[in-house]
Amino acid sequence: MLEEQGKYIFGIVKVGDRGQIVIPKDARELYGIKAGDSLLVLGDKKGMALLKTEIFQDKINEVLNED
Repeated sequence: MLEEQGKYIFGIVKVGDRGQIVIPKDARELYGIKAGDSLLVLGDKKGMALLKTEIFQDKINEVLNED
């Protein structure tokens, strides 16, 4: 199944009048997303992705701390 391949389908969300979406509970739990977290929105011609900004902060810290 998709989940065994590290891919998930969480369902369909609707965009509200102000451009807001609700991230499904299962997705928030799986990725540890909590109220107040910052997400980076990336995209290309095929679609978009949401990433927690702390992932990038950890990588930046790794690079800056290398000797």
